Amino acid sequence: MADAQLSEHDLVRTQLLDSDDEFRQLVSEHHALDEAIGRLSHASYLTDQEKLEETALKKRKLALKDRIETALRQHHGTGPVSAPHH
Repeated sequence: MADAQLSEHDLVRTQLLDSDDEFRQLVSEHHALDEAIGRLSHASYLTDQEKLEETALKKRKLALKDRIETALRQHHGTGPVSAPHH
């Protein structure tokens, strides 16, 4: 049953990425923040300013994740889900 839910979740995500500019922007920004956080976390030493920046980036990334999940939940039950046409 979890596999079916995961598949439907992934399908909704794919459909939103294909059709919703705002959702696509949220996912893109989330990915960019993830990369920026990764670069900071691989540094051997962070200044106090860099530590503050890392914390701010993590908070922004978490807020974006919440918005992405909210969008997915809102679109999850809005009707029959069909496979995207390519």
